[in-house]
Amino acid sequence: MTSPFAWLAFVTLVALGAACAWLAVRNHRVSRELQAERLRLMQVENLLDVWQWRSDESHAITQLRPPQGSVSANWSAATAGQRLWEQFEASDANGLKACLDAHAPVNDVRTQLRLSDGSTAHCRLRALPVTDAQGRFAGYVGTARVTGAMPAAGSEAAASTASNALSESERESFSYTVSHDLRAPIRVVEGFAKILKEDYGRLLDRIGNDHLDRVLGAAARMNCMIDALLALSKLSTQPLARQPVNLSQLAHYVAEDLRRESPLRTVQVSIEGDLQVLGDPTLLRVVLENLLGNAWKYTNKRRDPQISFCRDPQKTGVVFCVRDNGAGFDMRFADRLFGVFQRLHSSNDFPGTGIGLASVRRIIRRHGGDIWAEAEVDKGAAFYFTLGSESVMR
Repeated sequence: MTSPFAWLAFVTLVALGAACAWLAVRNHRVSRELQAERLRLMQVENLLDVWQWRSDESHAITQLRPPQGSVSANWSAATAGQRLWEQFEASDANGLKACLDAHAPVNDVRTQLRLSDGSTAHCRLRALPVTDAQGRFAGYVGTARVTGAMPAAGSEAAASTASNALSESERESFSYTVSHDLRAPIRVVEGFAKILKEDYGRLLDRIGNDHLDRVLGAAARMNCMIDALLALSKLSTQPLARQPVNLSQLAHYVAEDLRRESPLRTVQVSIEGDLQVLGDPTLLRVVLENLLGNAWKYTNKRRDPQISFCRDPQKTGVVFCVRDNGAGFDMRFADRLFGVFQRLHSSNDFPGTGIGLASVRRIIRRHGGDIWAEAEVDKGAAFYFTLGSESVMR
């Protein structure tokens, strides 16, 4: 007779063999799925109209890939190995280096990429820090979106038309997703939380009710953020109706609205008179509502809050400035200001959705201008903006 130990060994071997076979099949399937995913990612990367790059922990570029369709003669000499700030020359090099040294995300930093023919391509640099298997900083992975002076193969007019069509389609898809797919789960969470509070709130202790209030508050904030995202998306499609606009008058209207909303506050608001431009009055009011509203908000803890809106005579060209003596911010993170949901202060200290400045930048760029900021922590901030040559009153 066969001993029980022999049967046990036989069964064990069969089980091990089956397990090994299953693992082999599973690994083969996972390998094929990973290969397919890599191929899909490569195809997606080829569609991106951006430079793609990686850097190591010392910020030396280890990989540099041009946009699809670029003329190779213009980028072949842009070799890897240089420091990030050497390959991409930032308008604020010190700010970029400080951001990199802090291992913070890089968001829309204005740079110039040196091409092999001696010309430059204006880029917007974005990047995220990456870590190794031990969780240690291992460098950055990022993109550089070309905004000017980058030769490309094919017809520029055709490329522009295709790009506009794609952008319009993307905006419609985005709006639908935000309006329906994102709101649906929020409504479910909010609805069940309200039912739970109304029907069973009396059975819960203080901590339980506090948890429910937090859920409802988070759902309300999410709805506000969705509304803000939709408003931001509409800014790209709303027609630009240029006409003479008195920015000084608009600023006074906004300041009066802020005073009505906070009648107990005494804020010194100084507005330079007769600042005339050509622009869309509705959109420019949104700009001033956000900039002056932020100044009003971030001076809330000051004993002598001061806000000013003027044309800055020390800047070249027509440059407007909204200045305050509020909380300010760390200039190392200035490039995060205009990103969607990018906030430099706690929402507990200063509430907000993180959409306002992104909307401001989009409106100003549609007018052909630009916006930037200067600040010191606890000493206030100054936001400068231009509106392009077409907005200057002749």
